Amino acid sequence: MIRTLLCLLFVGSISQLSAQESDFYNPGNRFSFGTDEKRTASISSGDVDDDGDMDIIIANGRHWPDQNVVFLNAGSGIFTVSYPLGFFQSTTYAAEVGDLDGDGDLDVATGNDNAPNRLYMNQGDGRFEEVGTFGSLYSPTRNLTIGDIDGDGDLDLLITNRGAQNEICLNNGSGGFEQVITFGSEDDSTIDVELFDLDQDGDRDLILANRDGQQNMVYLNEDMDFSKGIPFGTGSDETRAVAIGDFDRDGHYDILAGNIGEPNRLYFGDSQLSYRRSMILDTLSNRTYSLAVGDYDQDDDLDIVVGNSGEVNCVYRNSGKGASFQRIPLSEYEYSTYDIQMVDLNNDQYLDIVEVNSGAQNLYYLNIIPRRN
Repeated sequence: MIRTLLCLLFVGSISQLSAQESDFYNPGNRFSFGTDEKRTASISSGDVDDDGDMDIIIANGRHWPDQNVVFLNAGSGIFTVSYPLGFFQSTTYAAEVGDLDGDGDLDVATGNDNAPNRLYMNQGDGRFEEVGTFGSLYSPTRNLTIGDIDGDGDLDLLITNRGAQNEICLNNGSGGFEQVITFGSEDDSTIDVELFDLDQDGDRDLILANRDGQQNMVYLNEDMDFSKGIPFGTGSDETRAVAIGDFDRDGHYDILAGNIGEPNRLYFGDSQLSYRRSMILDTLSNRTYSLAVGDYDQDDDLDIVVGNSGEVNCVYRNSGKGASFQRIPLSEYEYSTYDIQMVDLNNDQYLDIVEVNSGAQNLYYLNIIPRRN
């Protein structure tokens, strides 16, 4: 059983509190998605077999072809059945879940590096049939985001490319994505995009994390015109992940940036969408690859989980108004975590944590706060 002492770091105000055990539990190999040590790039979750619990899709490969895998939840946060997703092994960076054809079950789209991006339609019971490709056939894809971007009631696909224009593939209503529009420049190094209605005008805006010293940007959605950009950050950050939430509970949505070689930072929203006020989340010079946001302790504010490479992954418990956070190491492992998520795996209404690693086992940690209550 992995039990870690609570390491407390407050940004803004520092307090000395007594140590306590972690809020998350992993007994070792038992809470893992198999024993393989793949080049795993991302994870997604959803009830793909329609049995009332959250299943897991693992995206493997990155620059090297490998097999993506579906793991079925036995109902209590134990994963005893898995099977390959599709026939092809690909250089997959992302496998995202959503009802793409509007038939009521969850389908999967995969984004692959310099290989065709593929669509897998659910047959209703968690079995998937490949039905085609989407976007440019051989782009340097690094991420996928699913959401209704054009406001027509179906789910569109947003492809982020490193060193090429980003693409939005519009859904025709039945899971076809032939119409493609691009945004950004041909040399963009976009690694992550969040879809969120930042200006609260009823449509989804784009929040971009850029690498290679490029400016991070917000692009406001103005009837599918994304030419209006709002910068955030220094202009030369190495940002690998972004997350959105009202961390200080002032009614304006904030942007959390996960950076490489510099501290992660919160940019606070305001009525002008300026993002000028900011706060360092942690004084560590991070190698952050992924972020997740959710109220894991159910105290009505947003907490943060950070996935790092070569450093321990950490939970940051919100003090209540985003002014300070407690840093809690998730475990002692210093893996290369490419993706991390909060999801309720065992149906106890509390958020658990899933991490996927390159060159190490993919693990999950159950939230043990309910046991203490």
